[in-house]
Amino acid sequence: MQERRGRSARMQERSAKNRVSTPYVLRRIGIVSLIDEEAVTIIERNADRILDEIGMDFRGDAETLEIFRKAGARVDGERVRFDPGWCRDRIKTAPKVFTQHARNPARSVQIGGDAQLFCPSFGPPFVHDMEKGRRYATIHDFREITKLHYSLNAVNHSGGVVVEPVDLPVPVRHLHMAHSHLTLSDKPFMGAVTAPERARDTIEMCKLAMGKTFVEENCVLYSVVNTNAPLVMDETMLWALKEYAKAGQCTVVSPFVLGGAMSPVTVAATLAQVLAEVMASVALIQLIRPGAPSVFGTFFSPLSLRTGAPTFGTPEGTQFQMCAKTLADRLGLPFHSVGALTAAKVPDAQAGYESQSQLMGAVMAGVNFIIHATGCLEGLLTTGYEKIVMDADRCAALARFAQGIDFSEAAQAMEAFREVGPGGHFLGATHTRENFETAFWLGDMSDNGTYEQWTAEGGLWQHDRATARVKQILRDYEAPELDISIREALDDFTARRTFEITGEKA
Repeated sequence: MQERRGRSARMQERSAKNRVSTPYVLRRIGIVSLIDEEAVTIIERNADRILDEIGMDFRGDAETLEIFRKAGARVDGERVRFDPGWCRDRIKTAPKVFTQHARNPARSVQIGGDAQLFCPSFGPPFVHDMEKGRRYATIHDFREITKLHYSLNAVNHSGGVVVEPVDLPVPVRHLHMAHSHLTLSDKPFMGAVTAPERARDTIEMCKLAMGKTFVEENCVLYSVVNTNAPLVMDETMLWALKEYAKAGQCTVVSPFVLGGAMSPVTVAATLAQVLAEVMASVALIQLIRPGAPSVFGTFFSPLSLRTGAPTFGTPEGTQFQMCAKTLADRLGLPFHSVGALTAAKVPDAQAGYESQSQLMGAVMAGVNFIIHATGCLEGLLTTGYEKIVMDADRCAALARFAQGIDFSEAAQAMEAFREVGPGGHFLGATHTRENFETAFWLGDMSDNGTYEQWTAEGGLWQHDRATARVKQILRDYEAPELDISIREALDDFTARRTFEITGEKA
């Protein structure tokens, strides 16, 4: 048994060397698109027609309407219509590629171009683990999950609302979440979008951690605003969009669409609708601050017309991504979309095949920022502890896939052919010995041994191994370095704003 534990440790050490150690993935493979020039022309024409003939509502904010009116859009009440090509002309000032800076410069990520990165799930009110089951999430869960994502090299981003800490009052949750991201991790993270003052608080906390001037001159926050499909941007999202745009921070415009309810039932029609909503909203960002980082985002899930529930891992979801990426490229915008989504309630076979299907589709489509890459259960109602490490293992494998095949002289291994010759084997070849630790990807979560070995080691199912992995990561967690004065400033800010908002001490 001692030998087996030693073997396991050696395997884990080797696999660690195979994990993604760079802050993001640089793709070296092509992009799969399911849309040709004729289809692109049809969709772009229909999006222009939607904006021209129907328009989009921007609700509850007179300033936004005035910005559009002064720029030449046609404003009628809260309905704004745009001449064909008007939005595209304004979008041209948005950067094609930019950097989101992390507290630790070594963790900063490129957004756009050939970069691809994996980000945790966003927004679930529940957590699940195999020992305690499903329950409402707390700030303790939020912190533990942030530690997990910090410790997993395949996860490039700390995320945002990795779970909703329902034990905290809504008006102060953003303070404690941002505090966790800035102290328990040094990866980049996402800003609050549920109120303008929460966006401002997040920006101020970044200034404390990274310096006022630096934050004013650089992108340090990546924040997602959702349109209220079809063709509505409500006041809450508008206010967040304006705050981040004015501050020069990144805003992702991501229409949240359930096909069949919030868009027509066809992929072609939904693509036109989403393109229209993104173009109008990004045009607004660029009118507010030309050059502000802006991202084309999507969240599309077909609705089951039998049950009314969202479906995940379906062909249509992947088809949509592989078309929308092409539309984003033609606008010159980075592309943000979904990853390992599943409707499964526990980390079972359904969770595996649905999540893998969606995640593989995102990688093949060339999605620059893959959100919901780890942890999703129950259609984003739940984040699973075990699911996080299982998904992260898949992210690492797909990152290796996206990096392409090495065709260097060393990889061609001609000396190995000369050394081994006909009828020999390569197990003891010099080339094999020099490359055996890194030649093939080795994951943490799959069992590749014999049945006998698996049985002798307890016959553990993958979720059992995942439970042990979660416990090990949290046990071994070490917080990243943080100057004590910065930590005290963040503590004081969180306490002060909590008191100002609730009248209670943090």
